[in-house]
Amino acid sequence: MNLNSAQIERYARHLMLREIGGPGQSRLLESEIAIIGAGGLGSPAALYLAAAGIGRIRLIDDDVVSTSNLQRQILFSTDQTGQPKTQTGAERLHALNPDCEITALPHRLSEDNAQDLIGDAQFVLDGCDNFATRFLVNDFCHDFGRVLVSGAVGRWIGQVSVYKSGVADETNAPCYRCLTPDLPETEESCSEIGVAGPLTGIVGARMAMETIKEIAGAGDSLSGRLWIYDALSGDSRLVSLKRDPECPTCGPN
Repeated sequence: MNLNSAQIERYARHLMLREIGGPGQSRLLESEIAIIGAGGLGSPAALYLAAAGIGRIRLIDDDVVSTSNLQRQILFSTDQTGQPKTQTGAERLHALNPDCEITALPHRLSEDNAQDLIGDAQFVLDGCDNFATRFLVNDFCHDFGRVLVSGAVGRWIGQVSVYKSGVADETNAPCYRCLTPDLPETEESCSEIGVAGPLTGIVGARMAMETIKEIAGAGDSLSGRLWIYDALSGDSRLVSLKRDPECPTCGPN
């Protein structure tokens, strides 16, 4: 697509990057993504992706804004307490970038509605806070050939990876369940163990960065690698991920 003069001004810093340039920015403007969860991870990811010029964003979350969200969920403000996250989030994102078409979907993702909610989005960002939903999103992305960008946080630790197990020409790519094959016996959410607010911004921004790279075809994909960040020490590391032949989602059985 040809960028108009207003878009050339808005995305000028992207256009200067040879890894993005005009072709990459056009791909961003033509892309559609789905964000599962408008919380601590979904908030910064959505803001950066809307600002970057993603053409269509499907924002999926059935929750309302609460005071306890505001320590980390930077998409919202105090006067929006009690309002649906998707509605207020969509308004903020559209105000940030009118180029971006936002679809507010105030629903909890389930097996019955996953296809309707995610729609044709080729890139799915999972910022949810429970393993059951993570497994559901992973299985959907594998079955329907979508690129999954997954992030998680707890206390002072965050992690991000990209999963392409169902994408054509990615036959050896692992899925999320190669990393976590089974539901843990005990599950702790941020409401139970706490989380440093800026950590969610760091991880959410990394999720946005990896999504932009995937769409624009820039740099090295995080597929097959897990990025782990320790906010207390300031250290980060990359761990290699292999496809598990016994994986319940992408294995032969």
